[in-house]
Amino acid sequence: MRGSRGLTSRPIQGQDTGSPAPVFQARGLTKVYVMGEVRVEALRGVDLDLYPGELVVLLGPSGSGKSTLLNILGGLDSPTSGQVIAAGRDLTQAGERALTAFRRQDVGFVFQFYNLIPSLTARENVAIVTEIAEDPMTPEAALDLVGLSARLDHFPAQLSGGEQQRVAIARAIAKRPRVLLCDEPTGALDSTTGVRVLEVLERVNRELGTTTAVITHNAAIAAMADRVVQMADGRIQSVRTNPERRAPREIHW
Repeated sequence: MRGSRGLTSRPIQGQDTGSPAPVFQARGLTKVYVMGEVRVEALRGVDLDLYPGELVVLLGPSGSGKSTLLNILGGLDSPTSGQVIAAGRDLTQAGERALTAFRRQDVGFVFQFYNLIPSLTARENVAIVTEIAEDPMTPEAALDLVGLSARLDHFPAQLSGGEQQRVAIARAIAKRPRVLLCDEPTGALDSTTGVRVLEVLERVNRELGTTTAVITHNAAIAAMADRVVQMADGRIQSVRTNPERRAPREIHW
């Protein structure tokens, strides 16, 4: 896997060789936070596969473990126990240097808050990533993909909330990641603006083939997914496949 030097390769148990290998395979993931005498079980034995090119929505209320799971898949956090395999490589056994390379090259992150640098233009915010990636798009191409080719030289304060989130998406995809992990990407937006952001995520998934996982507590968004993973109390309650994906413009909340 590009950018994952130093990660240890391991076979994936039970893999069907006739189907694509998962981008991610999580097995038995637990995460326990201990704060004094308080013990919080954020994940309680989670198994999950994410496959190339699919769009998955992880649905559940606050505290269900969605963000913890995505942070572990993206190499931002480590599980208390269990294993994460990324394209045949064991992230849970990787050192910090290998995880840094993995995050830099293979994973794009989009969060609820945009985390743009106020003193930099949209183009410059994206260039922060393209300057360190191995095979990036140009900032101009990434911003064009999210519909902001006319806003290249605008600063974050000159952009609406939805436009700032689209800059954040452009920054995440500019390095051509294998997977895009999105944590409540519409959580700070009104429904009209949120739909526009979902259209951008759908376009990235469709045109670039980027495996995309979207965390949300908004059940309406599940309609745009290939698969919907329902979480509660640190566990996966169900996984269902949508018979067809609905366009974001057909989604209302």
